[in-house]
Amino acid sequence: MIAFNHIQRHYQLGRQTVPALADVSGEIEAGEMVALCGPSGSGKSTLLNVLGLLDTQYQGEVLLHGKPLPKRAKPAAQLRRSQLGFIFQRFNLIPVMSALENVAYPLMLNGVSKKEQHLQATQMLRLVGLEDYLEHRPDHLSGGQQQRVAIARALVHKPSLVIADEPTASLDSKTANIVVDIMRRLGHEMNTTFLVATHDPRMASRCDRTIELLDGELNPIQSSEKVISWAS
Repeated sequence: MIAFNHIQRHYQLGRQTVPALADVSGEIEAGEMVALCGPSGSGKSTLLNVLGLLDTQYQGEVLLHGKPLPKRAKPAAQLRRSQLGFIFQRFNLIPVMSALENVAYPLMLNGVSKKEQHLQATQMLRLVGLEDYLEHRPDHLSGGQQQRVAIARALVHKPSLVIADEPTASLDSKTANIVVDIMRRLGHEMNTTFLVATHDPRMASRCDRTIELLDGELNPIQSSEKVISWAS
């Protein structure tokens, strides 16, 4: 579903060039939930930004359904709205909007009618178990409930790929397990791919497969049959 071939990303710090990703290649199938692990500074966030079209200043190629992702700002933004979803550690919900309005927001950006926005957002909130909280604003929801709203928002427009950056880091163990199980179930049911950057072993253990970055490179020492197949 998504393939990344020979991705290199360097940052300039004064006169020094710092490599964030060094010739990274791999592929992930539709509907898979893949954990992206590695220590701080390993390149996880950079790879998420590249695959999520938030950073287009890289060398190499990213393919979504066999088609190269655009690097120009406007086409990248359009594709990001239609094909990608995002889940963040701190939820990033709009505080003045209700749960329903937060989930409907991507549909509004994509020009969906108000009636359909309401129907689709309501259905997604039912799927994450929040049908009784449609009108609640984020500050009236627990952390786990807010993250479930964020999951519904990420999935409401039926994206091909959801990028999740430490989605359980702010949650207790019980709530984290509930959130991970919801992500996994809905990803499989909707055939949506999840790429999840995490330090959390609870999160990684529930994913279909794991990949590890170390110093901007894929770490073959940690590879196993559970790890995604590497592109040559």
